[in-house]
Amino acid sequence: MKLLHVDSSILGAHSVSRQLTADIVAKWCENHPDTTVEHLDLAVNAPNHFSADAIAIKGIAQPEPTEAQRAENALSEKLVSQFLASDVIVIGAPFYNFSIPTQLKAWIDRLAQPGRTFKYTEKGPVGLAGGKTVIVASTRGGMYANSEGGQAMEHQESYLKVVMGFFGITDVRIVRAEGLAMGEDAKNQALSTAKADMEQVTA
Repeated sequence: MKLLHVDSSILGAHSVSRQLTADIVAKWCENHPDTTVEHLDLAVNAPNHFSADAIAIKGIAQPEPTEAQRAENALSEKLVSQFLASDVIVIGAPFYNFSIPTQLKAWIDRLAQPGRTFKYTEKGPVGLAGGKTVIVASTRGGMYANSEGGQAMEHQESYLKVVMGFFGITDVRIVRAEGLAMGEDAKNQALSTAKADMEQVTA
């Protein structure tokens, strides 16, 4: 079994999402000792934002690709191949300005490739990357999960569920720690809740 451990927080050792992904991966490996782990740190090795060069080779009639286009295509192929080869993906997704880090979005943009992770049919899009388990370590400074207003402002977990579903992945599990910026008691409660969730999602 192959597990891809993805971090995207820019906070390094101060990051709660990094703490959670490390704990999730350790717990998963404890419960599934046949697992091999590969780590992708998007804050350290962030792909370029999606550009005309990145999409140029994909299905667009054109002359010979440029050197820049070849380099961008090679990066996209490396990332999507790594993703497709993984059985389990653990994603650290902190809540930045109501959404996910741009580094994480740039990675997802490289994965969204027709013929690799999805295809279009006469009946609409069909995901091609099914059968995987995705575990999201979701961290938030405020509280969003327990109110309609909060859920309407949240484009982090909801986005990741939608895009993974688009890729055909229906097993998306959430380990959430929210209220982290609302005082020590709230933070401790959030981490305690996340730890309990971790036990369930790694079984």
